[in-house]
Amino acid sequence: MGDIDEKRPLAIAAASAPVRARPSHYPEPFASRMVGREKRPLGDLFGLRNFGVNLTRLAPGSQSALMHRHSRQDEFVLILEGFPTLVTDVGEALLAPGMCAGFPAGGVAHHIVNRSETDVVYLEIGDRTPGDEGSYPADDLQARLGPDGWIFTHKDGRPY
Repeated sequence: MGDIDEKRPLAIAAASAPVRARPSHYPEPFASRMVGREKRPLGDLFGLRNFGVNLTRLAPGSQSALMHRHSRQDEFVLILEGFPTLVTDVGEALLAPGMCAGFPAGGVAHHIVNRSETDVVYLEIGDRTPGDEGSYPADDLQARLGPDGWIFTHKDGRPY
């Protein structure tokens, strides 16, 4: 059978999960652009290894991530509260509670921006496919998923 870890909860109230200790994995000058974003890594609490699940809150004026696309990972978001704007490299869409969006690997570059005056809360789900790479069309940044997390470089390969 599967691993049993008596320290892991069976169930929790999602909003009570601890906020991710490191607010952003991006290097500067990009990390500071994530001010106002709060992630609660729900999947990690339960020992999920094949996909990640985050409960994310965006304060007014904040964004989910830099505009990006993954080479191998699929992503999915479900809006729970608020009215964010989905910004992609092919257009924008105003989202509302109950709406969802999906981003297949290699698809459109995307991120969520909170242009409203109230908080936005959404659930984000993505797989953890080894060898994934992230591309950022609007920024001098590229990423590769290594064994210990994301490795960021300039587009010409220089490290940050």
